[in-house]
Amino acid sequence: MNNLRIAMLQIAPAGTLEKNMEKGLRYCRQAKEKNADIALFPEMWSCGYRIPEDLKELQALSITKDSAFITEYRRIAKELNMAVGVTFLETWEPLPRNSLCLIDRFGREVYTYAKVHTCDFGEESRLTPGDDFYVADLDTEKGSVKVGSMICYDREFPESARILMLKGAELALVPNACPMEINRISQLRGRAYENMMGIVTVNYPDTQPDCNGHSTAFDGIAYRPQEEGSRDTLLLETGGEEGVFIAEYDMEELRRYRAEEVHGNAYRRPKKYKLLLSERIEEPFIRKDRRR
Repeated sequence: MNNLRIAMLQIAPAGTLEKNMEKGLRYCRQAKEKNADIALFPEMWSCGYRIPEDLKELQALSITKDSAFITEYRRIAKELNMAVGVTFLETWEPLPRNSLCLIDRFGREVYTYAKVHTCDFGEESRLTPGDDFYVADLDTEKGSVKVGSMICYDREFPESARILMLKGAELALVPNACPMEINRISQLRGRAYENMMGIVTVNYPDTQPDCNGHSTAFDGIAYRPQEEGSRDTLLLETGGEEGVFIAEYDMEELRRYRAEEVHGNAYRRPKKYKLLLSERIEEPFIRKDRRR
């Protein structure tokens, strides 16, 4: 398998659903010009991560995965022979969801994932959380890759990436909309290392409020036989500017590494982890705004 190329579309919203759609399609073409196999958008691209307080306005801003917006990305994916991970505020009951639709190079939906760990301490309390994590075989020109997704705050829970790994994910696509600083980037480095998994995170550029770019790609390969000691698994970290950035993954090397190294699922003790299933919360972690 030749190296898999993922286009990180670190781009700013254009103001309306139609303008976001048109701009996103242009950048998909730019991604293909850079020989990308997958193009990934930042979080909730359809509306530029906007969550109105008024629930009627919020519902009106949401779209379905059968909308013209998503249909256009299915069309462009097929035209370009390139997978697209497009994000949107998804129409849902009782409240919309923060979702990603992964579309393969034939224009087919691979899965639609909704953010499980919504930021209920803020405006995402007005969204419906997702109910599961998905992993699927993505057919690319370079071959099949097992892909899963997290969205932004999902990253802060090790269980998210661990579930993806246990379901077989080799690569996690992570749309984002928040300031990416040393600690959040370190979380991604840790998730990649402990699960021997590639992780690609795409943020909005620094022209978007409360965002700063610094999209990242980690390959999860901490050791190479030909190198002494461990290595940084970071493949790419962008600056704050708008643009299309390419992260290149040697999937054959990653698969060899996963077949030989000691992390992941080889030496876990799941029977000892029963407490992880408990929903009991005690001080100092009790929060009045927590939703079940």
